[in-house]
Amino acid sequence: MPETKVTSCPAARAGDTEPALAVQRLDIKLERDIFLRSLIRELAGTLEDIVGYDEAAGYISLVGQNIGEWINALYKEALGVTSLSRQQVAQVLVDLKRRIEGCFSVVREDDASIVLTNSSCPFAEKVLNRPSMCMMTSNVFGTIAANNLGYAKVVLKETIAGGDERCTVIVYLQRTDEAVAAVGREYYGK
Repeated sequence: MPETKVTSCPAARAGDTEPALAVQRLDIKLERDIFLRSLIRELAGTLEDIVGYDEAAGYISLVGQNIGEWINALYKEALGVTSLSRQQVAQVLVDLKRRIEGCFSVVREDDASIVLTNSSCPFAEKVLNRPSMCMMTSNVFGTIAANNLGYAKVVLKETIAGGDERCTVIVYLQRTDEAVAAVGREYYGK
């Protein structure tokens, strides 16, 4: 995604009237982050209501794939590599979520899978009862893993969106019997 130069707008401007200043001083919990999380929540909810969960998850999956490709390119460029190793993939998945205010950590990692847990969703409370939003995590993780390692199957074992206390995500890197039996989404490298 190309960078665009954006300028900010000062809260108060010369010539603002007292009514305008009074409105600007209101203690309202509204800023860009909350606005964008609310926007995504409402988009996901509207899709779920109109076309159903499966179709909504499909649309969000496409967005997640594009975001995954973009983030993958960012990390590979920053690391100066053409492909990430398994260990780098695991650390990138944790770091990208940290940067957007998630709290993922690696529970276990080996040649067959990476198991992660998360105690804080980047969408915060806006993810509750919106399981289709979890397709962002599935597709970003799956796209990054598969594009670097050839294959990934992402299983969302527990989700905050579904009412669990945490997320548990398994990223299978090989088509083992366990991976084949698990319910999740498969991703293939380019």
